[in-house]
Amino acid sequence: MKPLAFIAMPFGTKPGPDGRAIDFDAIRAQLLGPALEAAGYRDFRADEERRAGDIRVDMFQQLLVADLVVVDLTIDNPNVWYELGVRHALRARGAVLVQGPRPANPFDVYSDRKLVYHLKDGAPDPAFLAEDLKDLVAMLEATRDASSARVVSPVYELLDHLREPAWRELLLAQRNEFSERQERWQDRVEIARRQGRPGDLLVLADETPTQALRVEARKTAGDALLKLGQPRFALEQYDAALALDPAHLACRQKRVVALGRAGQVEEARQAARRLTQDHPRDAECWSLAGRIAKEDWVRRWRAAGEDASAWRAAAAAGRALLEDAIEPYHQAFVADPSHHYSGINSLTLHLLLRQLGGEVPQVVLDNLTGGVLWAALSAQKRDRQDYWARASFAELCLLVNPLEAVQREYGSAVAAADQDWFALDSTRQTLVMLRDLGFRPTETAAALAIVERELARLAPPFVPRQVLLFSGHMVDAPDRKVPRFPAEQVPRAQAAIEQALDALGAGAGDLALTQGAAGGDLLFAEACAARGVRVQLLQPLPEPQFIAESVLRSSGGEQWRMRYLALKAGLADAPRHAPQELGAPPTGVDVWERGNLWLLYTALAQGFDRLRCILLWDGGGGDGPGGTRHMKEAVEQRTGQVTWLDTRTLFRA
Repeated sequence: MKPLAFIAMPFGTKPGPDGRAIDFDAIRAQLLGPALEAAGYRDFRADEERRAGDIRVDMFQQLLVADLVVVDLTIDNPNVWYELGVRHALRARGAVLVQGPRPANPFDVYSDRKLVYHLKDGAPDPAFLAEDLKDLVAMLEATRDASSARVVSPVYELLDHLREPAWRELLLAQRNEFSERQERWQDRVEIARRQGRPGDLLVLADETPTQALRVEARKTAGDALLKLGQPRFALEQYDAALALDPAHLACRQKRVVALGRAGQVEEARQAARRLTQDHPRDAECWSLAGRIAKEDWVRRWRAAGEDASAWRAAAAAGRALLEDAIEPYHQAFVADPSHHYSGINSLTLHLLLRQLGGEVPQVVLDNLTGGVLWAALSAQKRDRQDYWARASFAELCLLVNPLEAVQREYGSAVAAADQDWFALDSTRQTLVMLRDLGFRPTETAAALAIVERELARLAPPFVPRQVLLFSGHMVDAPDRKVPRFPAEQVPRAQAAIEQALDALGAGAGDLALTQGAAGGDLLFAEACAARGVRVQLLQPLPEPQFIAESVLRSSGGEQWRMRYLALKAGLADAPRHAPQELGAPPTGVDVWERGNLWLLYTALAQGFDRLRCILLWDGGGGDGPGGTRHMKEAVEQRTGQVTWLDTRTLFRA
């Protein structure tokens, strides 16, 4: 999705500084608009908005949320100056000043960098237009690529402690086109998040209305991927968000978690250290530093072998690492005594340190016990369904209370989890650590049994052994002038696809993704289904339209439609359709390219190393956007695991 630019300029023809008329519509059409398009922006000018309603509402909203504002100061137009003032007051960056020749620059922005373009007879000078376009495009690109920490507004330059409003605070009270579009997009994101569909989230993240939403979308996608156990892909999302907003605290924090889970321990440790330096009173930052150190300690003693006695000996030998984990958790709880997560971790690790031979004063344990009790119970008072507050209290009972209390509180915590498999599995991992170190064996075993019983009742997320992604030619339409996939070549294509699947060992436990078009898609899906592969069809159009355009148009279209319906009837998962699942594509987004990215993102969300792409392709360009070439290029940006069935040789054999 292209970033949004707002153009603040006079409308129509106005007298210039020397009294001669200037055609600002020509400047917009010949210079500003083409430059923004070349720099990768989509532009908005209030007078071009045709929707019914108050033009000021749409103007204000776009002015505030646009990624970039281009301001033409050729003449002293009150509306333009007003719009520049509003932007400078509420946004610290993202304003580009341009002007035609004028005898003097306004004092307030005298020192600001501007692009001065050439005029002739009140319109862009043809002799300089190419040069002006080139210079303006360069200026727009430099502004786009500049650090988000670079302040442009003189208001924010002069007032060092002034902070921009959060983007949500810039949504007008009166409903408008942007807020309605934003709400529809936000609803789709929330549905995808709740359903655990990171592929959907990644497509939606590409389609955000403005940069402010892109940060939030990337974080949401990263959180979903992290929850699904894909830290490397999650890390990409947090890095993308931080490229837009390097100071975004939540993304910086989640990035630390992703680095740790991806095995990049030193990078995670350094990132956590920077967070505690930048935010010394933030409990979550200190807690993350403790988490990285704790995971490193556990990783090291587990590497000692498979025997519990070896683990305990290695854990005791690594007490210094354990103490490194305790300190930041303790700092977090001191910074925020309501932060029960850091408190319970500090208490648990202190007790393990004592069990492994370390010295821990009883007063420290007593103080922590009382603090965690207050923090966890207070959190439960605020929200009775807060699973993590209940889990912290249950763990506290495990540490210090009798067996009956442990069983009661873990039962309550499991009920509050509301069938969240990932949350329960996180609790299970803590209990397994305590079990393997021999901590209160009877109580730990009882708690673990309760959690594992609930996990066994729930269906764990489907994690495929490999993901088979297919893209390829449709069978030629009857009126196709240059043959590409003639109907008589279907048996050869089918045999080649089956051979490729057999070479990959396709079978039960795998996931197959394709659209379901007549030809390669259906041959692939049928062969996968016959081998017990779970098949999911992701289609860029509503099903009736998809069948009309991608099934019935081929030679033997009715026979292909019957094959499609037969395949669909046997699938465990119904086909999914982008307009229904993702909403209508934004203006300028091609539905077929969107469909390819939906397939690819859904595949990658299962793990980069699981992706196997099969292409039935002649190596050429498609009949339009979003063809097999686009899929091949998109896949190769992520992974080189492509099986190419070259129809130029296959159909000549």
